[in-house]
Amino acid sequence: MASVSKGFLNLVNALFQLDKPWLSRITMGMIVLSLVWGILGIVDALMVRIQEATWAVSASLLITSQEYYGSVALHAMRDLFGFAVQLEFAVFIFLSLRMLNLEPRAKWLLNVGFILFNISFMLIEGPIVAYPVFNDNYFPSNSWYYLSPYGLPEYSQYVISPLWYFGWELMDIGTYIFAIWLVYHFYLAAKTRKEKLPIFAVFALMTALMTGIGWSGELAANTWDILAYYGITGLNVIANQIAFGILWHSIVYIVWMPAVGALYYLIPLLANKPIYSDKMARIAALLYLIFSNNVPIHHLYMVDLPATIKILEEVLTYAVVMPSMLTFFNLWATVKGANVNINLISAWTVISFAGAIAAGVTGIANATISFDAMIHDSMWVPGHFHAMIFWSIVPAGFATLYYMIPMLTGRMWYSNKLGWIHMAGYMVGTAMVVVGFDALGISGLVRKAEVFPLIPAYITPEVVATVGAFIADVATLGWLGNLVLTLLKGRTANFDGVSVDEVVPTIAMSLGAPSLKGATKPLNVVKSKVLRAMRLEK
Repeated sequence: MASVSKGFLNLVNALFQLDKPWLSRITMGMIVLSLVWGILGIVDALMVRIQEATWAVSASLLITSQEYYGSVALHAMRDLFGFAVQLEFAVFIFLSLRMLNLEPRAKWLLNVGFILFNISFMLIEGPIVAYPVFNDNYFPSNSWYYLSPYGLPEYSQYVISPLWYFGWELMDIGTYIFAIWLVYHFYLAAKTRKEKLPIFAVFALMTALMTGIGWSGELAANTWDILAYYGITGLNVIANQIAFGILWHSIVYIVWMPAVGALYYLIPLLANKPIYSDKMARIAALLYLIFSNNVPIHHLYMVDLPATIKILEEVLTYAVVMPSMLTFFNLWATVKGANVNINLISAWTVISFAGAIAAGVTGIANATISFDAMIHDSMWVPGHFHAMIFWSIVPAGFATLYYMIPMLTGRMWYSNKLGWIHMAGYMVGTAMVVVGFDALGISGLVRKAEVFPLIPAYITPEVVATVGAFIADVATLGWLGNLVLTLLKGRTANFDGVSVDEVVPTIAMSLGAPSLKGATKPLNVVKSKVLRAMRLEK
């Protein structure tokens, strides 16, 4: 029993880095909780896939409609906010302070934001009922994006607990604390630094500002919903939807900006070349901030609004492409002609770059009013944003975590081979999901349809997408196992006093493709400036 308790305490200490400085502890806390919500969100997504695939192959349903729609909502809430937003702020906070050599201030404030943010998802989830059947979907089954007037007395036949809305309010407060805390430290850096902010830090700052602007409409809409719930005010449904819609499009760029920042940081570093145009990168960051928050109505093309407003939104949506084109050209010109070593960090970086282009093309199509009339609210839309998440946002996240985890924990990755197996399985599985979703959308299937005509145009893509989801999830479980083994058994390394720019190439050298001769040679025999500057502990 004593050995079991000791093992558990060692695991907790390794997970939350309790013996490390506060910045490492809070960063690991945010990463761990983001992974918890991410895993639960994946389970919700599998419930949705299983329900639709079961209907496709047997014309029967395994779970209730309430559980199905609740799973759609919880998948979005947990993975988009609990996982993605929390993880990106963890990355931005840790790396920005390390790069700028800043001592954290107002630690209590970030601690409060961390607590409120994660409590919010417990309220949004609602009561968990274990008997007579397990159910945690009562509150979120109203809708995945809770468009007003769902759930409001006198406005909807389906009225839910106000705790759903208070959960959103706590998430809003926690998110604003994350953003304000980060901006405050950039302000401190501006007072003490003479040099310009590094490009990665510029994108961290733009994302924090983008978050403050993007969340404003949702905060207003949710507060309005609470007031309407208690009969304090009336409700204009269309105005409420437009206000909430500010976050709809902004959140796409909020969660993508860490990927863009990672690409701007990693590509020059891995190519061992300076960025092609520093000025172009800074202009792109500013344009992202300007254009990402002002196009909510392109999600409401089918609403009876003036045509001039819709056309204006169409033009503004196309304008968002401008900073992306600047980014793609700038990064391509940077890496052109470079000799880049193949390793897990560079591989995930290449996937993120190429995936952003492939997924972004379908987003341009969504912006066109005439095309949107055909695919509006169809499975094409989830196909687009899942492609962006699967092929650009998540790969950049993996590229970043592969060097951040050793920096935070002082342990090198346990298994390089598991990392490559994960990448192969993940890409095959997610490709099947996206292809399946796009095929369903082109065939006219509306999103969130748990029952549909049993025709080959729907049956085959549903099965393909579901099988792909299982393949990607099993592969990712392998990565999660590799992470736990790394925390417990990974070879120790001391990165104290070593800059991030020096750490990344060092870790990358240990993550080469197993089939390449010399790619996996032991770290202690690799000759490099970095290894001479740092001390490896056996």
